[in-house]
Amino acid sequence: MTNITLELAKEIIAGAEQEANKLGVSMVISVVDNGGNLIAIHRMDDAWLASIDIAQNKAWTSVALKMPTANLADATVPAAELYGLNTTNNGRLVVFGGGIPLVIDDKVVGAIGVSGSTVPHDVQVAEAGLRSFQNRLSYQ
Repeated sequence: MTNITLELAKEIIAGAEQEANKLGVSMVISVVDNGGNLIAIHRMDDAWLASIDIAQNKAWTSVALKMPTANLADATVPAAELYGLNTTNNGRLVVFGGGIPLVIDDKVVGAIGVSGSTVPHDVQVAEAGLRSFQNRLSYQ
């Protein structure tokens, strides 16, 4: 498998939503393909409206830069090497945690982006979606 299908995106989202429910938070969960194109987005009841764009942009950032968005946090603070990075790409780059690439055989095939709570919760929920993705791969 080299593409993220809608069926797989739904499984990734289900794993992430289960974790969000455990935390008691309403999240927006987004899955994109390797070109950053939206495959699926899921807004849990009462999740923040602002989180719709943030979740999509976290996923897009992870694909565009082939890394978790959390990796950008320290390098983008004032006086750091990449300060202002978030102002590029029409403001689409997100420089805090919650976006994680989906990788098969060392190739980024898509990403998950999660928004709606604290950054640690966003990362935790995204990691749960990543585990669902990895579990699916191990059964094929």
